[in-house]
Amino acid sequence: MFGLLFFILFAPGVSEFLCTSSDLEMSYTFCDSTAHIFMFNLTPCSTMNKPVWKAALTWIPRSDILFLKIVFNVWYDGAKALLWKELLCSGADDEYSVCGTLKGETLVTEFDIKGSRTEFPKGNYNVIVQGFSDDSENNVVICLNFTMIVKQDAF
Repeated sequence: MFGLLFFILFAPGVSEFLCTSSDLEMSYTFCDSTAHIFMFNLTPCSTMNKPVWKAALTWIPRSDILFLKIVFNVWYDGAKALLWKELLCSGADDEYSVCGTLKGETLVTEFDIKGSRTEFPKGNYNVIVQGFSDDSENNVVICLNFTMIVKQDAF
């Protein structure tokens, strides 16, 4: 089953239902209480058949994106399952379109999320995605808290 995942948030503290299908439900909130201008869509809304998700992002950052480290913390049924860090922007020879976006500019980009690398067992997932403007992980640029409920095993 293919679906479309789309969200936009202008108000803080709002929990937004993202998508539902026979095998997946997703929702999100921002980690802080500050308003964000942020849009994201993802297709398909499914974990079956090991999909490569197509993502589109529109975001107006509240600070310059010259340095950007992304940290993913994943919990599965309440237990920490994964910690992954990736440096996207270092200020020199950056390959991602987000790099160099200035405060107040509108960033529009598309990318693939390769879900085919991971089998998602049935259960509840909580994914905290944090973006930092420094290597020490003190200056948060954005923080999202995703809830993902996988309704059936892929095998």
